[in-house]
Amino acid sequence: MTPSGQNYWRSLDELAGSPGFRNWVEREFPRLASELQSKSTRRKLLQLMAASFGLAGLTACRRPEEKILPASRTAEYRIPGKPVHYATSMNLGGCATGLIVETHEGRPTKIEGNPLHPGSLGACSALAQASVLGLYDPDRSRFPRKRGKRSSWADYAAFAEELFTPARQGRGEKLWFLSEPLSSPSLEALRADVLRRFPAARWVEFESVPFAAVNRGAELAFGQPLEAVFDFARADIILSLDCDFLGHDWRDVIPIRQFSERRRVDSPASKMNRLYSVESLFTLTGAAADHRLALPSSQVLGFARELAEELGALPRKAETKAGGAGRQRWLSVVARDLREHTGACLVVAGPRQPAPVHALAHVLNARLGNVGRTVAYLRPSSRPALAGFDELCQAIQSNAVETLVMLGVNPVYAAPAEAGFGDLLAKVAHSIHLGAEFDETADASAWHVNEAHYLESWGDTRAYDGTAALQQPMIQPLFDGKTAAEVLSFAGGQSERRSYDILRKHWLAQWPQTEGESRWRKALHDGVVEGTRYPLAAPGVPDVKRVDATARVAGTQGVEVTFFADSSSFDGRFANNGWLQETPDPMTKLTWDNAALVSPAKAQSLGVRDGDIIALTRGGNSLEIPVLIVPGQADESIAIALGYGRRQCGRVGRGVGQNANLIRSLVTPGFVSGVTISKTVRKRPLATTQEHHSMEGRPLIREATLEEYRRDPKFAHKADHYKDLFSLHKEHSYEEGPQWGMAIDLSACVGCNACVVACQAENNVPIVGREQVRRGREMHWIRVDRYYSGDPEAPRAVMQPVACQHCENAPCETVCPVAATTHSPEGLNDMAYNRCVGTRYCANNCPYKVRRFNFFDLNKGVDEIGKMVFNPDVTVRMRGVMEKCTYCVQRIQEKKIQARAEGGRPLKDGEILTACQQTCPASAIVFGDLKDPNSKVAQLKQKDRNYVMLGEINIRPRTSYLARLRNPHPELG
Repeated sequence: MTPSGQNYWRSLDELAGSPGFRNWVEREFPRLASELQSKSTRRKLLQLMAASFGLAGLTACRRPEEKILPASRTAEYRIPGKPVHYATSMNLGGCATGLIVETHEGRPTKIEGNPLHPGSLGACSALAQASVLGLYDPDRSRFPRKRGKRSSWADYAAFAEELFTPARQGRGEKLWFLSEPLSSPSLEALRADVLRRFPAARWVEFESVPFAAVNRGAELAFGQPLEAVFDFARADIILSLDCDFLGHDWRDVIPIRQFSERRRVDSPASKMNRLYSVESLFTLTGAAADHRLALPSSQVLGFARELAEELGALPRKAETKAGGAGRQRWLSVVARDLREHTGACLVVAGPRQPAPVHALAHVLNARLGNVGRTVAYLRPSSRPALAGFDELCQAIQSNAVETLVMLGVNPVYAAPAEAGFGDLLAKVAHSIHLGAEFDETADASAWHVNEAHYLESWGDTRAYDGTAALQQPMIQPLFDGKTAAEVLSFAGGQSERRSYDILRKHWLAQWPQTEGESRWRKALHDGVVEGTRYPLAAPGVPDVKRVDATARVAGTQGVEVTFFADSSSFDGRFANNGWLQETPDPMTKLTWDNAALVSPAKAQSLGVRDGDIIALTRGGNSLEIPVLIVPGQADESIAIALGYGRRQCGRVGRGVGQNANLIRSLVTPGFVSGVTISKTVRKRPLATTQEHHSMEGRPLIREATLEEYRRDPKFAHKADHYKDLFSLHKEHSYEEGPQWGMAIDLSACVGCNACVVACQAENNVPIVGREQVRRGREMHWIRVDRYYSGDPEAPRAVMQPVACQHCENAPCETVCPVAATTHSPEGLNDMAYNRCVGTRYCANNCPYKVRRFNFFDLNKGVDEIGKMVFNPDVTVRMRGVMEKCTYCVQRIQEKKIQARAEGGRPLKDGEILTACQQTCPASAIVFGDLKDPNSKVAQLKQKDRNYVMLGEINIRPRTSYLARLRNPHPELG
């Protein structure tokens, strides 16, 4: 029991105190953690490590031929050993995130957010952090193929030159193109040229994680294509309709940054926003919510309609309201709270929901006076008339497609199985696929062209608000991969065939001739192109009658299954990334797998437990998948992550998990109803970390409501009984030089895992594989603990990042027989890896369980070229040593050296950023000098909410936490 009176638990087994859970936590080390593994599993482990850390060849240090512009002074560019930083951008699902990439001697090693880019503001996601590993994936496609056999770019170019002549294609009657949603101005211009050359050709944009309903909803409400831009920072009240805007229902990290700004509380007089979440799956947004209603996704439309009627935005219908008294009371309170905050509230809908739900959200925002305040509308650039994916399938079926060019998509895997796209593709005479992997679609295509990674490509992207950014390569393409622009230029008969020439020509044509070169260089340096944001639009009054006519609530039958973008593989494109596969899912803590997520009540009715395999059947297709019981899941809804069950990809992702696309629908890709369930007799043990490092009833998490904090600002210290503690011996006094420390605001943290992957990339943390995670041997230096509290059917959740606390009286130091772990004069708990002999006494004595032991030489067999994936500023550890967080001591030393070189100036507050701090979208982590009273970290440690974990054992940790605050509505408790 904690100061807030809450009982916190990590899993249902912990809550019940099951024998299996007690056996896990009562061992000094997790079960089997000390035993050696078999030769067969060791062989699999080495395969995984080779796939994750092996580089692609002797060309890895080649610089690009064209001149690129570093985002730093030119002098730094010429000093060997000094990293150089470049601005670029990464596209995900048609939306860009601006990045700054650190390179060492011409090879990218670390990614950060670009502070000048509106889609990152200096932060980035776990997916962006891990994308650098994808550059060095040895399983990337290395050469073009014709009918699966090795070919060359020259052979393809000769084929394409003839195929795309007007004599062969005519007006393009049977020519089709298939791509992801384009967010590239230069590619959009290329597309327009191609469609002018072949006016009868058709273009389809395919989304495996669909966002099309978002745009259709705006057009339904306003009768014109508009882009809605939400400002979460200005909203006092937020209602989320099945929208995980703090997770992958948003394609950049800006909502996290904006939302978290309103969760910071400096004093009892501070204000705080309030978040209501209606969702089926327990998401990061639901975990951050002050109130959460678990509702099947198919019922969200009915809820939104009832809310619109309650607020007078739609005429009331005579039908009986759905749901019980509790749901109606919840809806009534939400409606009143929104009405009382007119002009300072926000309603957002998620991409899983159909267009009418998005249209209702626009109607509600207009009714509540939010337009121009918390929501703005932008007018996107004009787009050609595009066909739908279903039209393409019908055209192939009717033999109306002779040539199909697929750019960076994998529909054979990612499209719903009912489309049968793999079989359809065999009917296309000339199928051309551009992709980074020789994947399922490449295997079914006549031609496959290997695609260049974005870190080795010239290109451009657009952010959520239309702001354009340039992509510049950090390295010459490792396998001579090509970009979509280069493949498309052959079809359009362009004179420019290199992506650099295509990009440069496009942008120089946008600017006055006298300014072209200077603006080009500035855009390369800054990472953004000034003046390219979409113009503001006046949306007018929503067409309520049209929305009313389409927002019809239909009945559902059977169990609902929802589909969501996975935190590790997204839609399958990151399936071969070992860093992401091993990063635990933020909510379920599942690694190396996906599962059917069911509520405790549903599991009881089905008679299943964790790991039991069930068969889900819909429309003649069946999916067999293990069960994972998740508190908070809506009872009549099952959730499955996309991106698994790949049969044609690299060695890391092949055969991992199950393919949810087997039971998806073309019409409603976000969720389906009418699924039948049957239990099988088979089981599959899952690799989860949710019971590792258990709280065991200790007050590690401390939280209260905003009102409780106002009544008792010292609530976080009720469990502190160590104010009068003293030592029996004289302790060291840390007074000389800077004294480093960290503070983490639990109210701001959303648990997105960006810090976990950033630490792994910065500190050369290895992956260990699925079986080793099951043994409790994961190696992450920082973990994000997720705790539940309350009713298992409707729990609350809270996140807590935990790394080495750098205790001043560190218990690990006193038991080390070889003094491998010692304390620095600046307060860091240091590790001398070469001195460590692997007794593991320190891990035994660490109360926070944050030290990691290298049971195997995970880097054995990686040649000199393979080692280039590592950060050269950090050692690569061998087998048999203990490792842990160092507060990124290499970054501390780098800035100290720089300050000395600049005349011995003092270090500035905020000049040193740890890897976890720099990437954090929520700015929840603050690091600095505790001796500087003006430093941000020193000021945070003076706050009433600041506390340390396990302070009662007098180990004086340097990392402290600001207790979590919630802002519930008084009527809902």
